[in-house]
Amino acid sequence: MNIFILLLRSSMINIFDKFLEKIEDFFTAFSALAIFILMITATVQIISRKILNMPIPGYIDFAEQSIAIFAFIAIAYCQRLGGHVRMEIFLSALNGRPKWIAEAIQTVATILVISILTYYSFKHFQRAWIIGDSTIDIQLPTWPSKLMIPLAFSLLTLRLFVQLAGYIRLIVDPKLQPIGVPLIVDVEKQAKQEASQLDNIK
Repeated sequence: MNIFILLLRSSMINIFDKFLEKIEDFFTAFSALAIFILMITATVQIISRKILNMPIPGYIDFAEQSIAIFAFIAIAYCQRLGGHVRMEIFLSALNGRPKWIAEAIQTVATILVISILTYYSFKHFQRAWIIGDSTIDIQLPTWPSKLMIPLAFSLLTLRLFVQLAGYIRLIVDPKLQPIGVPLIVDVEKQAKQEASQLDNIK
């Protein structure tokens, strides 16, 4: 409880937010690299199979096991940006303290669900580790892929706790500047943000 009260301070929220941001960016970069490698491998596989009649052994196994990386490893990064699909009709109609209370309630509910998923996905990883589960074709161990899911969910849980602290801070004083929480952005603001990002790239 004392740790959570300490986290409610704006400076601590900002510290934890920046710390998790670095880990999330690393996980996302890892996911992007894995997608790029699989894309190159798929191209080589097609050319090798069609022209040389020599398919890459175990390509399907590697592709199947990499799905966990694509689907889950950047989930906390997406949560940080507020990129997950959710119903905002009700939330967008709220302002001030009621809005932050609603956000805090749904964050608590999400933490409970993700905590359960983290526990059972870790048990699934343990089972694969103990029995030596592997793919059918080249006997590729499945535990690394299954470990990605509880790792991703654990990072997401930490991100949700930081956001919950940010929401509670705003419930106490709605006039404070939001820290560590995703904000609802309308279409016009989103277009301006995307345009500014393009200008920065140029």
